[in-house]
Amino acid sequence: MIRTVLFDLDGTLADTAPDLAYALNTLLQEHGQAALPYETIRPVASHGAAGLIELGFDVPRDTPRFAPLRERFIAIYRANLTRETRLFPGMPVLLDQLAARGINWGIVTNKPAFLTNPLIEQLGLQDDVVCVVSGDTTTNRKPHPEPMLHACQLAGSKPEECLYVGDAARDIEAGKAAGMQTLVALFGYIGEQDHPETWGANGLIRAPEEILDWLG
Repeated sequence: MIRTVLFDLDGTLADTAPDLAYALNTLLQEHGQAALPYETIRPVASHGAAGLIELGFDVPRDTPRFAPLRERFIAIYRANLTRETRLFPGMPVLLDQLAARGINWGIVTNKPAFLTNPLIEQLGLQDDVVCVVSGDTTTNRKPHPEPMLHACQLAGSKPEECLYVGDAARDIEAGKAAGMQTLVALFGYIGEQDHPETWGANGLIRAPEEILDWLG
């Protein structure tokens, strides 16, 4: 029996891509470069600041130019966390339904806490979420199972009593390694090069409400 549902943040619980795209395109324009189409940025949104800098500037992470670009990107994004970011359609109803069934929910993300915590507060979720594990909460990040197991402890559930929902291969890998059930959020930031059907999840969902169907 599932007692806790854990969500990835970017691309699963919340649609953060519009504000990540805004930050990247603002940075590109500051450097005299053309903005990228949103459709190009969206599949890379869950790869964090580093992935977006690589996409926009084609700068390797080990070059001197990379760190200043990343710092400026984060500064722009931090000032615009919820300019357009919202929970995915159907997610508020899902969270209410989980509560009605006595199932608590939490977040496990690779996003650093200094961005995760204000984002959760600005979305008004801080009073309902049972646990928040950010990318720097534990020694290891996903795909390592450590953050998943830490979330279990905070939520008061055993791994086999947890369901993890994410939109990246590392999400499913981490959940499986921790001994959880896993679902792929196909409505998230999945690119043409991704093949979620090969990730080994327990199921694939096209909308948040399908989680309720899967729970039975």
